[in-house]
Amino acid sequence: MSGAALGIEIVVVFFLALFLLHRYGDFKKQQRMVLFGTLLAWYLCFLIVFILPLDVSTTIYKQCLIDHEAHAQTPSVSPVLSNQTTPNTSISASKNTQRVCYKPWSYIPDGIMPVFWRVVYWTSQCLTWLLLPFMQSYARSGGFSITGKIKTALIENAIYYGTYLFIFGSLLIYVAVHPQWHLSWYELQTIGITAANTWGLFLLVLLLGYGLVEIPRSYWEASRQGHLLIKTYFKAAKLMTEKADSEENLEDVMEEVRKINESIKYNHPLRKNVDTILRKCPVEYQEKMGRNMDDYEDFDDKHNTYPTERSLSKLHKQVIYAVQRHNRTHVQWQILLEQAFHLEDVAKNETSTSRQFVHSFAPPEPVGWFRRYIYTPTVEWYWECLLKQWFYRILSVLLSLFSVAVVWSECTFFSTRPVLSLFAVFIQLAERDYNYLYIEMACFITIFFLCTCVYSTVFRIRVFNYYYLASHHQTDAYSLQFSGMLFCRLTPPLCLNFLGLIHMDSAISHQAKEQTAYTSIMGSMRVLSFIANGFYIYYPMLIVILIRSRGLGTRCLNLLGFQQFMGDEMTSDLIDEGRELLCRERRKRQRIEDGESRRREWRERYAQRDEIAGRNRTSMSEMKETNYGETLNSNTNRQANYTPSSSQTGRDSIELLQDAEPLDFNAETLTDDPLQSEPGRHAGGRYFSMSSSRSRIFDDV
Repeated sequence: MSGAALGIEIVVVFFLALFLLHRYGDFKKQQRMVLFGTLLAWYLCFLIVFILPLDVSTTIYKQCLIDHEAHAQTPSVSPVLSNQTTPNTSISASKNTQRVCYKPWSYIPDGIMPVFWRVVYWTSQCLTWLLLPFMQSYARSGGFSITGKIKTALIENAIYYGTYLFIFGSLLIYVAVHPQWHLSWYELQTIGITAANTWGLFLLVLLLGYGLVEIPRSYWEASRQGHLLIKTYFKAAKLMTEKADSEENLEDVMEEVRKINESIKYNHPLRKNVDTILRKCPVEYQEKMGRNMDDYEDFDDKHNTYPTERSLSKLHKQVIYAVQRHNRTHVQWQILLEQAFHLEDVAKNETSTSRQFVHSFAPPEPVGWFRRYIYTPTVEWYWECLLKQWFYRILSVLLSLFSVAVVWSECTFFSTRPVLSLFAVFIQLAERDYNYLYIEMACFITIFFLCTCVYSTVFRIRVFNYYYLASHHQTDAYSLQFSGMLFCRLTPPLCLNFLGLIHMDSAISHQAKEQTAYTSIMGSMRVLSFIANGFYIYYPMLIVILIRSRGLGTRCLNLLGFQQFMGDEMTSDLIDEGRELLCRERRKRQRIEDGESRRREWRERYAQRDEIAGRNRTSMSEMKETNYGETLNSNTNRQANYTPSSSQTGRDSIELLQDAEPLDFNAETLTDDPLQSEPGRHAGGRYFSMSSSRSRIFDDV
């Protein structure tokens, strides 16, 4: 199994990153460069999270070997005692060594992890500080050529790169003027890593403090169906406002595009740029603003003013943003409607005596085998109305205990004697028995919880509709790359913080122990003592203040105009508005489904009528062929034995059959029938209003 676990996790993590990118990005419409950059950033960050527990178990195994070698080389205190006990002790030590210091199942050979961490870390740092900002500006640019987009990206990132160079230069000067330090490449590398980790830790504590409270709280609120439904009403009112704003913004932008499309003629040099803008517009607007190919007006007319290429680039950028925002809000509105209707169905089914879950609307997709045989209406009722609430409550309590453990450990991880960090206690207890599986599982669960708190906050935050991650392929290129930048900046300090929590970072624990390969790549933080001994230790304690002030922050945002759900009188108007909006959408959807059911019923009814008419047509044709054959064989006998009663009965039978024929039946094919219709009566099978008369206009004269 040597190295096999590393290879398996590398493959699994790749598909995990690909799945998330497919959920939030759009493989068909977005640029390949944007998708590749985002996928690489997410993949490298997830690799660090999943591979770090293997590094920890391998380091503990190496520390075990070092301890036993040191124990074997330690001389005995008394020679006599040594002579009496050395044979038994060596055998016992040998047995103990064989029993304890065995290789973990996920052991990674020497020399692999340092190279792996060096490639992963420096690739992620190049992405987050150099490539992704440039690609972000390139994708957001409204230029019409590659050269124009590159120029715009370089100008936008000039201030961005200058700020980081100023920060790095300040730290460099601080180290250079210190009399005890001599600058080397290793120290310069450590300064750069320290600066990046300091920036990441500053943002990490803010996001972690929010996630430690919000994740357990969200599951507890999900267990309260009534509260969750009221919150959904609040979201509906806010989303409808945003949806109306996006539609109005799209209308304004499309009006500008229409004016430019009418002013710039077919032979204008900038006409190809206008065509590029038109291709980015929705289809219905493209049809309205169809290009007039018959207009041969000269574009050099002095009475007309034409836009510049720079203004067209700005308009192009506005069109891309407006269309993306309009599509995103439309999809989010449909998703929110489905969630609200489902919550209302749960509220109605809670009082059901049949214990079968009944949906208000039929599912848009056909029912699969899972819902047909396993997740039946009875099972769905027990889960939605009974078990789901208790499951979320238990999960919320467990996550709350985990959050308390994280907060306590963040405030006490610098204390090594006694050990106060709970995660360090758990790892050290497992280290005594060298239970590598338990160590790896504990490390993975802890890192996964920390990453969930941080990354979920990244996926939830939105900065004035400028950065927003939306599922169902509705995230724009700028937001995807911005998330990749945040992941690459937050993951390395998060892993260093975790190693500090379990006392495996010597810069914090101040213990002479074997360092992980990840810590060796980070370098010694003692080069900047005020950061290693001050900022890294005391700044994470601000999590307590952030947790305590979360409610105050919500109220402040509400007062500033950023509506937040609070469940009191301040948001009651939005709740009532959302309830009315959902009632209106429910009635609209009900009318649509009623219309579909009526059309389906009429189609089935007319299908049966057509089937009956087809059978009548077939039987009548067979009867007429039989009557025609009998007429040819016994024409003389029929004339001799003709009786009015039998003739009248046959004529009545055929007329009844002819009256049952459909409207499009043509009786002209029955001209050879010996039973002709009476004078003045129209032939059967053709209605007078639907057929043209075969007689001439003066036949009755």
